[in-house]
Amino acid sequence: MQIDETLLQRLEKLSFLQIPDEHREEMIAQLSEIVAFVDNLSELSTEGVDATFAMSDTATRLREDAGSVDRTINDDILSHAPHSQDHFFIVPKIIE
Repeated sequence: MQIDETLLQRLEKLSFLQIPDEHREEMIAQLSEIVAFVDNLSELSTEGVDATFAMSDTATRLREDAGSVDRTINDDILSHAPHSQDHFFIVPKIIE
């Protein structure tokens, strides 16, 4: 995979980042190095390696999903708030 200006612009859009013009060439070079390194991994021989060597045969233990409310914890947390009312935080209005 070749990293070029078009791909960098797409990555900027997808990541909501803005790369300054003076760093674009350096970023393209660094991303190209990363992609080349990952491409090298695909060349490794995995013959003889069990496909499930990192997996366990035991299933994940499940627990019942039961909600609980401890008012003392809620009251303790709200006691540190500058303003609270009816078990809620009171914050300044930010949308007008």
